[in-house]
Amino acid sequence: MQTKNKFMNLALEEARKAFQIGEVPVGAVIVCNGNIVGQAHNLKELIQDATMHAEINAIRQASKALGTWRLENCDMYVTLEPCPMCAGAIIQARIKNLYIATEDPKGGACGSVVNLFSNPWNHQVNVEFGIMKEESSKLLKDFFKLLRE
Repeated sequence: MQTKNKFMNLALEEARKAFQIGEVPVGAVIVCNGNIVGQAHNLKELIQDATMHAEINAIRQASKALGTWRLENCDMYVTLEPCPMCAGAIIQARIKNLYIATEDPKGGACGSVVNLFSNPWNHQVNVEFGIMKEESSKLLKDFFKLLRE
């Protein structure tokens, strides 16, 4: 559990970077054999590209670092439940384990709204919720509260 908290804390650091630049505070970290091979945050507003979610950005970094799109020995830590686009990319990248801090009741595709991982794809992703949930939830609530003010 201590290792999971360590990597989720790094994902939260990425989420805080997003918060500071006015992006929805989501961060993702990809780990392969104990080494970080990708870490990113949302950049959708800054770059004006709907695909610039933290998960997609981290997958791109990890694929470049490892020289392959097959991330089958990698784990992803993400602060908010992935959307359908990101869940699909996680399946396509063959991420082994997905650790999610908090649910997204309005757009989550890992069980909250839909569960893309419950389908019989050629690759199955192990999913675990709740690592550092309170910290991630607070960051998101603070962001949207500030946005409304």
